[in-house]
Amino acid sequence: MAALLWLLILSAFHAVTLAQQRQFNITLGSSLTPTANSSWFSPSRRFAFGFYEQTNGYAVGILIVGMPKKTAVWTANRNSPVVPSNAVLLLTNDGRLIVQVGGQEITVVNLSGQVIASASMLDTGNFVLYNSDHSIIWQSFDNPTNTLLPGQHISAGQELFSSASVADDSYGIFRLKMQDDGNLVQYPVNTPDTAPYAYYSTRTSRVGNTVTLNLDDDGLLYLHNSTKRLRNLTRGGYPRERTIIYMMKIDADGIFRVYSHSLNQQNSSVIWSSTNDGCNPIGLCGLNGFCTNIDDQAKCLCLPGFDFVMPGNWSAGCERNFTAETCRLKESTSKYYAMRTVENTGWEDSTYVVLAGTTKED
Repeated sequence: MAALLWLLILSAFHAVTLAQQRQFNITLGSSLTPTANSSWFSPSRRFAFGFYEQTNGYAVGILIVGMPKKTAVWTANRNSPVVPSNAVLLLTNDGRLIVQVGGQEITVVNLSGQVIASASMLDTGNFVLYNSDHSIIWQSFDNPTNTLLPGQHISAGQELFSSASVADDSYGIFRLKMQDDGNLVQYPVNTPDTAPYAYYSTRTSRVGNTVTLNLDDDGLLYLHNSTKRLRNLTRGGYPRERTIIYMMKIDADGIFRVYSHSLNQQNSSVIWSSTNDGCNPIGLCGLNGFCTNIDDQAKCLCLPGFDFVMPGNWSAGCERNFTAETCRLKESTSKYYAMRTVENTGWEDSTYVVLAGTTKED
């Protein structure tokens, strides 16, 4: 009798749980537009999935609701152009999640042939797609872009990529990788996973390929393997409140930080960062540029005789602002060129840029 009662209680609990989930389910045929009905909200309206404004258009992603500045925690199709205001986000009747722009269809999530029956925007910040058996076939927590939320993790081989800028969530130039050897490392994009290119490391290599980077709901960021916690990156212990959301993000400047977002006060603060040196990320200033800290703020400058390729976009580097003359001129080239010293500057000692035997007098 007791066993039967216990089964009835479990069944009732399961039914209530499913009912709560389905109460906020997004059904087939649902749609959004950038300018009207632009989001599907989580039950308590802490998070929203839908369109948000970017430079020159709109992106599809997940946002924290109620913050004065746009705070995206996941973005779809980061390597694709933004879409115009006449775009439509549609959960089609045949189970696909797409954006329609005129006669063009853009896939939001690639499901390899699986069919969506419903979707949910959860209060955890996780956007979930279900099949007809109510099984999860895709979730944003398994596919992070540049941010981790509490309860989310990245596993061995996974990476987070920075945004291009504060106003542009397309791919930037830095990455944070949970390596197969258990080491959490930061590199510039398009570089090998080798020490010369790393500018941050937890120095936890050789501990196995089961290590994950995790964030808890008290702001604790840590590494964990299959059996134990390996290393705390933050101290944690911050208030656990429904009105506070913690998140870890690799920012456009290449530094990853843990933020505290207060929904009541509508403000954000940094509670931890991977470095306090804004010039630490390799490649921040691009080709022919160098970084300096002015009033504790990183600033990129060009070498003498060079100007920014794209003012305001440091990573594009610098280009010559003069016409190069040939060194084969019979007359002296001293009137065309001058050697200038850049004081208090350290240069990366890579063999491919070292000119053996060259001196200032040469």
